[in-house]
Amino acid sequence: MTISAQQETVFSNNQLSVEEIPSLQTLALLPISKKYRTLNILSIGLIASVLIGIASALRFQRFWSLPEGLLQAYPYVVAGIVAVGSLWALYHFFADVRIFYAIREQDISKQSGLIFRKLSCQPILRVQHVEVNRGPLDRWAGLASLQVFSAGGEMHTFEIPGLSIERAEQLREFILAHKDIGAR
Repeated sequence: MTISAQQETVFSNNQLSVEEIPSLQTLALLPISKKYRTLNILSIGLIASVLIGIASALRFQRFWSLPEGLLQAYPYVVAGIVAVGSLWALYHFFADVRIFYAIREQDISKQSGLIFRKLSCQPILRVQHVEVNRGPLDRWAGLASLQVFSAGGEMHTFEIPGLSIERAEQLREFILAHKDIGAR
Protein backbone atom coordinates (compact mmCIF):
# COMPACT_ATOMS: atom_id res chain seq x y z
CA MET A 1 0.00 0.00 0.00
CA THR A 2 1.37 3.36 -0.94
CA ILE A 3 1.47 6.40 1.33
CA SER A 4 -1.24 8.17 -0.66
CA ALA A 5 -3.53 5.12 -0.32
CA GLN A 6 -2.99 5.16 3.47
CA GLN A 7 -3.82 8.86 3.63
CA GLU A 8 -7.04 8.28 1.68
CA THR A 9 -8.27 5.69 4.19
CA VAL A 10 -7.41 7.84 7.22
CA PHE A 11 -8.77 11.19 6.04
CA SER A 12 -12.18 11.77 4.52
CA ASN A 13 -14.00 14.94 3.67
CA ASN A 14 -17.16 13.82 1.92
CA GLN A 15 -19.71 16.26 0.52
CA LEU A 16 -22.94 16.52 2.57
CA SER A 17 -26.29 17.59 1.25
CA VAL A 18 -28.08 20.40 3.06
CA GLU A 19 -30.90 18.00 4.03
CA GLU A 20 -28.41 15.78 5.97
CA ILE A 21 -27.24 18.61 8.25
CA PRO A 22 -29.07 18.62 11.61
CA SER A 23 -31.27 21.66 12.23
CA LEU A 24 -30.84 23.89 15.26
CA GLN A 25 -34.59 24.58 15.09
CA THR A 26 -35.16 21.14 16.67
CA LEU A 27 -32.98 22.04 19.67
CA ALA A 28 -34.97 21.55 22.91
CA LEU A 29 -34.17 24.77 24.77
CA LEU A 30 -34.70 25.02 28.54
CA PRO A 31 -35.41 28.31 30.34
CA ILE A 32 -33.24 29.60 33.16
CA SER A 33 -34.70 30.23 36.63
CA LYS A 34 -37.38 32.90 36.99
CA LYS A 35 -35.52 34.13 40.07
CA TYR A 36 -32.77 35.49 37.79
CA ARG A 37 -34.99 38.27 36.40
CA THR A 38 -36.23 39.19 39.87
CA LEU A 39 -32.66 39.28 41.17
CA ASN A 40 -31.54 41.57 38.32
CA ILE A 41 -34.43 43.98 38.84
CA LEU A 42 -33.81 43.98 42.60
CA SER A 43 -30.12 44.73 41.99
CA ILE A 44 -30.97 47.62 39.67
CA GLY A 45 -33.36 49.06 42.27
CA LEU A 46 -30.66 48.76 44.93
CA ILE A 47 -28.04 50.49 42.75
CA ALA A 48 -30.46 53.30 41.83
CA SER A 49 -31.40 53.77 45.50
CA VAL A 50 -27.76 54.02 46.55
CA LEU A 51 -27.02 56.57 43.81
CA ILE A 52 -30.07 58.66 44.75
CA GLY A 53 -29.02 58.41 48.40
CA ILE A 54 -25.53 59.69 47.59
CA ALA A 55 -26.95 62.56 45.50
CA SER A 56 -29.40 63.43 48.32
CA ALA A 57 -26.68 63.30 50.97
CA LEU A 58 -24.56 65.70 48.93
CA ARG A 59 -27.53 67.99 48.24
CA PHE A 60 -28.80 68.22 51.81
CA GLN A 61 -25.52 68.12 53.77
CA ARG A 62 -24.80 71.04 56.08
CA PHE A 63 -20.97 71.00 56.12
CA TRP A 64 -20.28 73.26 53.12
CA SER A 65 -22.35 75.26 50.71
CA LEU A 66 -22.80 74.00 47.18
CA PRO A 67 -22.90 76.25 44.12
CA GLU A 68 -26.41 77.26 43.07
CA GLY A 69 -26.05 75.38 39.77
CA LEU A 70 -25.49 72.07 41.59
CA LEU A 71 -28.47 72.71 43.86
CA GLN A 72 -30.66 73.30 40.82
CA ALA A 73 -29.30 70.20 39.06
CA TYR A 74 -30.34 67.86 41.90
CA PRO A 75 -33.88 67.08 40.58
CA TYR A 76 -32.46 66.40 37.11
CA VAL A 77 -29.82 64.06 38.53
CA VAL A 78 -32.45 62.12 40.47
CA ALA A 79 -34.74 62.02 37.42
CA GLY A 80 -31.83 60.78 35.27
CA ILE A 81 -31.00 58.00 37.75
CA VAL A 82 -34.66 56.95 37.89
CA ALA A 83 -34.97 57.03 34.08
CA VAL A 84 -31.79 55.01 33.44
CA GLY A 85 -32.67 52.55 36.22
CA SER A 86 -36.19 52.12 34.87
CA LEU A 87 -34.97 51.47 31.31
CA TRP A 88 -32.35 49.05 32.60
CA ALA A 89 -34.95 47.19 34.70
CA LEU A 90 -37.42 47.16 31.80
CA TYR A 91 -34.77 45.63 29.54
CA HIS A 92 -34.08 42.86 32.07
CA PHE A 93 -37.82 42.32 32.58
CA PHE A 94 -38.20 41.37 28.91
CA ALA A 95 -34.71 40.01 28.05
CA ASP A 96 -34.06 37.67 30.97
CA VAL A 97 -37.05 35.46 30.14
CA ARG A 98 -35.53 34.96 26.68
CA ILE A 99 -32.36 33.24 27.93
CA PHE A 100 -32.44 29.52 27.18
CA TYR A 101 -29.90 26.71 27.15
CA ALA A 102 -29.65 23.16 25.84
CA ILE A 103 -27.23 20.33 26.25
CA ARG A 104 -26.81 17.50 23.78
CA GLU A 105 -24.36 14.62 23.55
CA GLN A 106 -21.76 16.62 21.62
CA ASP A 107 -22.43 20.28 22.45
CA ILE A 108 -23.90 22.83 24.82
CA SER A 109 -25.90 25.80 23.56
CA LYS A 110 -27.21 29.12 24.85
CA GLN A 111 -29.78 31.39 23.22
CA SER A 112 -30.29 34.97 24.36
CA GLY A 113 -31.14 38.44 23.15
CA LEU A 114 -34.17 40.67 23.16
CA ILE A 115 -33.92 42.44 19.82
CA PHE A 116 -31.02 40.57 18.24
CA ARG A 117 -31.27 36.83 18.97
CA LYS A 118 -27.98 35.01 19.47
CA LEU A 119 -27.42 31.26 19.60
CA SER A 120 -24.00 30.06 20.74
CA CYS A 121 -22.99 26.41 20.50
CA GLN A 122 -19.84 24.97 22.05
CA PRO A 123 -18.65 21.46 21.18
CA ILE A 124 -18.01 19.62 24.45
CA LEU A 125 -14.75 18.15 23.14
CA ARG A 126 -13.38 21.70 22.74
CA VAL A 127 -14.22 22.68 26.32
CA GLN A 128 -11.05 23.45 28.27
CA HIS A 129 -12.74 23.80 31.65
CA VAL A 130 -16.06 24.70 33.26
CA GLU A 131 -16.69 26.92 36.28
CA VAL A 132 -19.71 27.39 38.51
CA ASN A 133 -19.74 30.98 39.81
CA ARG A 134 -21.92 32.40 42.57
CA GLY A 135 -21.88 36.01 43.70
CA PRO A 136 -23.35 37.13 47.03
CA LEU A 137 -26.79 37.83 45.56
CA ASP A 138 -26.69 34.56 43.62
CA ARG A 139 -25.95 32.67 46.84
CA TRP A 140 -28.81 34.47 48.58
CA ALA A 141 -31.21 33.47 45.76
CA GLY A 142 -29.83 29.93 45.39
CA LEU A 143 -28.61 30.58 41.85
CA ALA A 144 -25.34 30.05 39.99
CA SER A 145 -23.77 30.78 36.60
CA LEU A 146 -22.08 28.13 34.48
CA GLN A 147 -19.08 29.47 32.56
CA VAL A 148 -17.78 27.36 29.69
CA PHE A 149 -14.20 28.00 28.56
CA SER A 150 -13.03 26.73 25.18
CA ALA A 151 -9.53 25.74 24.20
CA GLY A 152 -7.44 28.59 22.89
CA GLY A 153 -9.06 31.45 24.75
CA GLU A 154 -8.67 32.98 28.17
CA MET A 155 -12.21 34.38 28.31
CA HIS A 156 -15.23 32.14 28.71
CA THR A 157 -16.96 31.13 25.48
CA PHE A 158 -20.30 31.77 27.04
CA GLU A 159 -22.06 31.89 30.36
CA ILE A 160 -25.40 30.43 31.32
CA PRO A 161 -26.72 32.57 34.20
CA GLY A 162 -29.67 31.95 36.47
CA LEU A 163 -29.30 28.22 37.03
CA SER A 164 -30.11 26.53 40.29
CA ILE A 165 -26.92 25.45 42.04
CA GLU A 166 -27.91 21.80 41.65
CA ARG A 167 -28.49 22.18 37.89
CA ALA A 168 -25.22 24.12 37.41
CA GLU A 169 -23.23 21.42 39.23
CA GLN A 170 -25.06 18.69 37.30
CA LEU A 171 -24.24 20.32 33.95
CA ARG A 172 -20.62 20.89 34.99
CA GLU A 173 -20.19 17.23 35.97
CA PHE A 174 -21.82 16.05 32.73
CA ILE A 175 -19.57 18.23 30.57
CA LEU A 176 -16.41 17.16 32.38
CA ALA A 177 -17.34 13.46 32.30
CA HIS A 178 -18.39 13.62 28.65
CA LYS A 179 -15.26 15.54 27.68
CA ASP A 180 -13.10 12.76 29.14
CA ILE A 181 -15.12 10.06 27.35
CA GLY A 182 -14.84 11.86 24.00
CA ALA A 183 -11.06 12.28 24.34
CA ARG A 184 -10.48 8.52 24.50
